[in-house]
Amino acid sequence: MNNSLDFSGKVALVTGAAAGMGLATAKAFAEAGAAVVLADFKEEAVEAEARNLVAAGHKAIAVRCDVSEDAQVAAMVDRTVAEFGRLDAAFNNAGVMARIAPTAESTREEWDRVIGINLRGVWSCMKHELRHMECQGSGAIVNNASVGALTGNPGIGSYIASKHGVVGLTRTAALEYIQRGVRVNAVNPGLIDTQIARDVVSGDEQAYADIAKNVPIGRAGRPEEIASVVLWLCSPGASYVVGHALTVDGGMTIAP
Repeated sequence: MNNSLDFSGKVALVTGAAAGMGLATAKAFAEAGAAVVLADFKEEAVEAEARNLVAAGHKAIAVRCDVSEDAQVAAMVDRTVAEFGRLDAAFNNAGVMARIAPTAESTREEWDRVIGINLRGVWSCMKHELRHMECQGSGAIVNNASVGALTGNPGIGSYIASKHGVVGLTRTAALEYIQRGVRVNAVNPGLIDTQIARDVVSGDEQAYADIAKNVPIGRAGRPEEIASVVLWLCSPGASYVVGHALTVDGGMTIAP
């Protein structure tokens, strides 16, 4: 059987690639043979990570991009195709956590910030990625949603709304583009060992440890565990998986 996770000759684009799940996925794509574009608004950090990959013998470039700005997203995708000639896989991962506040006490400014990055940003990325993939007749996109797309969570209404929206966008785009050769799916991470997870508990390490201990598997997930799922969803091994939001949460959402 051929290795379905061999991305030699392929090109992958990852947003939010300066750290966490995005960085782990960019590294995984590179190690699987892909040329990788690491995109993030944290320019110095993402450039350093791209240099590290190049030094390790991989093909990689960094692009500064604020995904809430459509012109920057368009430029990011155009740069990817100009540099490497095509776009085969994309992980739309860039996202932020909402500042904790009950719905009636949240602000329009905060709503616009979270929705602009987490939801409109995913839409913008998909729009420009799909245009290139449709022209070449192939491609796979994975959007980073959350277990928050499956439930509610007091105090972070804008985040929860954005992630529900990501799943809806994923399913709709999947139906629109599957007959044009492009598969679109999503991943719903549970508690993953990243800074954004700690932001939910305002950086309280004891609270974070308590939450991790209560995950049925007994720990938080590792960014690399999400990366492996993203690569599979983008691979030929997942060729019949269309419009699915794959939950990767150590059993959180099935626990009583």
